[in-house]
Amino acid sequence: MTDERLFQVQRHERLLTELHRLGAVRVRELARDLGVSELTIRRDIAALAARNLVNRVHGGATLPNRARSAGRPRAVTTTGIAIGMVVPSLDFYWPPVIAGARAAAAALGVTVQLRGSSYDPDEDRRQIGRLVEAGEVRGLLLAPDLDDDDMIDWIGRLPVPCVLVERQPRRWTAASRRVEWVRSDHALGLEIAVQHLREHGHRRIGLLLSRGSPTSAYLRHRELPPPIMLDDPPDRMLREVLAGCRRRGETALIVHSDPHAIAVAQTCAEQGLRIPEDIALISYDDEVAHLAEPALTAVRPPKNHVGRLAVELIVTRLLDGSQRPVQGVLVAPSLVVRQSSPFHVRV
Repeated sequence: MTDERLFQVQRHERLLTELHRLGAVRVRELARDLGVSELTIRRDIAALAARNLVNRVHGGATLPNRARSAGRPRAVTTTGIAIGMVVPSLDFYWPPVIAGARAAAAALGVTVQLRGSSYDPDEDRRQIGRLVEAGEVRGLLLAPDLDDDDMIDWIGRLPVPCVLVERQPRRWTAASRRVEWVRSDHALGLEIAVQHLREHGHRRIGLLLSRGSPTSAYLRHRELPPPIMLDDPPDRMLREVLAGCRRRGETALIVHSDPHAIAVAQTCAEQGLRIPEDIALISYDDEVAHLAEPALTAVRPPKNHVGRLAVELIVTRLLDGSQRPVQGVLVAPSLVVRQSSPFHVRV
């Protein structure tokens, strides 16, 4: 079931990527390039059309702003629409998300007003409030700190529609049902990493997570031991952590995030542990994993595509209003295999 879901998400991402690159795609050519039947591609197009992300045309699909959907002309165009975007950081993790959002906005004739915030609810509210009070934006893309239990209700009461980016409401409320979201499917990303390690013979796998990271909340696996939480920056207890892993017979580790994984790799080198011969290592994020020694295999969240989808969600909400149901979208990560995980364990 996981493989089928992954393949479908990857096809959808490829289809949308080609649409943004070419403006239109043909069923026959996509089926040939992806090695699937034309019926499968037609079903993919129908699923994306139901989300107002593409327009179905004879023999293929186009972007929503390049054709009229279902013979019904849109009463509103996207030209001149401005949307606000508030993210907690303008450097680590978020630049690809921002780039994806800007690319989609440019394709749709939309402008993005970007604001940097922090992982602080009060600062989130200030930045969001300033954008709304200025009266220049028609919608918002937001990545707030959801540790504030009232944040989602506050966002749901704003006078403009909102899409959460790499965030998801934790509970249903009357206000949260008006808030859409798009995020990386981190649970699936972890499953992909686990499957990769098991295919290489690893049966005992440890999980080290960054304490306080929003991503860590999604990185749980029913077949792995409870995760060990690491402080940020990584604490000085990595030697003890690695000793515990070896006592439990763990031959592989999955570590979030890249700085923590690199610190683990450095500690392994200090202790004379070879990667991947003595212990395989997979990082989660793939921001700087390639800079480690050895270069780390890493789960790569689809940050650019998350940004693109967030813009498409907010624009279709503005065009369709309350006619369209509120949506939440999960996008599959990918695995970039490097030098830290090819070792086959004897079983």
